[in-house]
This record gives sequence, structure tokens and C-alpha cells, in this order.
Amino acid sequence: MSLRIIEENATIRQLTDQTKKVHQMNFQNSLMHNLLLVLLVLFLSLNANAQTGDTLSSKKIYKKAIIPAAFIGVGVLINGSRFEQNLQTDLRTKVGSDFEFKIDNYTQYAPVAELVLSDLMGVKAKNHWFDQTKYLLISNIITAGITHGLKNSLNKTRPNGSDHSFPSGHTSFAFTNASVLYNEFHQTAPVLAYSGYALAITTGSFRMINNKHWLSDVLVGAGIGIAVTELVYYFEPFKNFNPFKESENIIFVPAFDEDNVGFYFSYQF
Repeated sequence: MSLRIIEENATIRQLTDQTKKVHQMNFQNSLMHNLLLVLLVLFLSLNANAQTGDTLSSKKIYKKAIIPAAFIGVGVLINGSRFEQNLQTDLRTKVGSDFEFKIDNYTQYAPVAELVLSDLMGVKAKNHWFDQTKYLLISNIITAGITHGLKNSLNKTRPNGSDHSFPSGHTSFAFTNASVLYNEFHQTAPVLAYSGYALAITTGSFRMINNKHWLSDVLVGAGIGIAVTELVYYFEPFKNFNPFKESENIIFVPAFDEDNVGFYFSYQF
């Protein structure tokens, strides 16, 4: 009799655990699809706004929406799939189960360093250094809010067994910084502008190589970073606020990582 009760309790616990897992998966899928929907609606609204202007502006907005929407869409589709699990297993098998090279902790900040150095060297940019700083800060605040909100809500398990995998914060941060660099210099210094994306791709790749993230985490992180930055540069918040407009010899740019916040300051005599 007691043995039967134990078996029944074990069966009940098993069914309860399975039910919880199903509810959690449904919640995760719903939230991720909602994220994709929100970003798509935002870019479609941009496209609609652009159509009220000229056709050229409409085409530019549409093109800018394609890449981040594709990254996020593919990331949502492969999230938790056997494909990304096998990919991660194969990747770690090739590099070794104990491999870790923390270059991704530094490459995520490299586009910001490029931005500052380019301003110091007098490379012509789209905006004044204060506006660059403003858009960089706003983009990163919004990106961080979305990224960490999803991390805490979904709490997806990382390949190494730790928590808060989806999406990749390093990757979203790196692509946000790279997108700011691109928007500022793609018309005047194309090689410099695209170099930020090379560094961001390196960051995302090493998040996987170091067994910190799955492919879907990296793709969605990249999509969020690009999408948010493009939205910021489209709307140009606080466009007319620039107390340093006449002070071309001063450069003041934020510097931040996961634990610290600071600023780069330069004054040219």
C-alpha cells in the first residue's frame, strides 16, 4: 500500500514538473514572439512615417529594418532547438571543453574607443561629439533595458549551466556601439564605420566559443542592438540639446562596463 502511494506521488510530481516546463516554454515562446512583433511594428511605423516624406527615405528605413528583424526572427525560431544545441556541442568539441579566451570582454567596448579616437584625430563625423555621446548613451540605456528585462523574465539556461542566457548582453552592447560608430562614419570613413561590426561579430562569436551563450542568444542580442540604435538615429531624441555646440575643442564621451560607469574627457589646446 505504502509502495503504491510513493509511486503515485512520484507520478504526480513528474506530471507537475512536466506541466511547469510546458507553461514555461509557452511563456518564453510568447514573450519572444511578442518582442519580435514589437520591433517589427516599430520599424513598419518608421516605414509608414518615411512614406509621408520622400520615397528615398522610405527605402532607407525599409533596408535598415531588414537585418535586425532577420537576426531576431531567426534567433526566435532556433531558440532551444536541437540545431543550436548540436552546433554548440560541435563548437566546444572543436575548441576543447576547457577553452576560454575572454577577448569578448574587451571587444564589446572597442567601437566606443574607435569613436573617441576618431574624434580626437579629427575624422569627419555625421554629428558633433556631444550628439554622438548623447545617442550612444540613449541607445545603450534602451538596449540594456530590453536585454536585461528579457534575461530576467525568461531566465534561459546558458550552455555552461548558469542562468540568464537570452539574449546576450555582451552582443547587444557590442552591436549598439558598432551601430553608433557606423551611423557616424559610414559616409566619411567606410572602413572605420564597418570595423565596429567586425568587432561586434567577434564579441558574439566568442560568447559562443567560451560557452557563455547559444546562437539564438547572440542573434537576438545583435538584432536588438542594431534595431534600437537605428531607431534612436531616426528619431534623434533631444536633437537641439547641445551645450557644447560652440566648443569644438572639448570631447566628453561615456565609458561603462558591467560594473563601472565613467567618462572619457579631452580638451585640445
